[in-house]
Amino acid sequence: MKILLPVDGSDYTKRMLAYLAAHDELLGPGHDYTAFCAVAPIPQHAGRFLPPGTLEDYYREQAEKVFEPIRTFAQQQEWRFQTVYKQGHAADAIAHFAEAEKFDLIVMGTHGHSSLGNMVLGSVATGVLARCKIPVLLVR
Repeated sequence: MKILLPVDGSDYTKRMLAYLAAHDELLGPGHDYTAFCAVAPIPQHAGRFLPPGTLEDYYREQAEKVFEPIRTFAQQQEWRFQTVYKQGHAADAIAHFAEAEKFDLIVMGTHGHSSLGNMVLGSVATGVLARCKIPVLLVR
């Protein structure tokens, strides 16, 4: 099974990973895991003033800060694991990538700290649920 793990380095990401590790009978090392990080875009008008390549380096560095501890965790769990990052707004980027790459499942942590309507799940989780036909396991 191809499993997408949207990650942002928060405590909610850590809880989601801990849940997966504690329930390896559910989703253990026999699957293909992809950690996905959506890096917030720099406004276009600001990016025009940067030297070529600087913006892409920035996005890569931001994603690597998130991926580094997750790679270590995945190695300890003996997962088949890769990382991918895209620049964009989180819910849109996650949903688009998941659909394009035909993942079987999305497992993500929830924040629950947005507007009143999104307090139960969080705005990114709500956005992914609204945009995807792929099953989503939310870990709170």
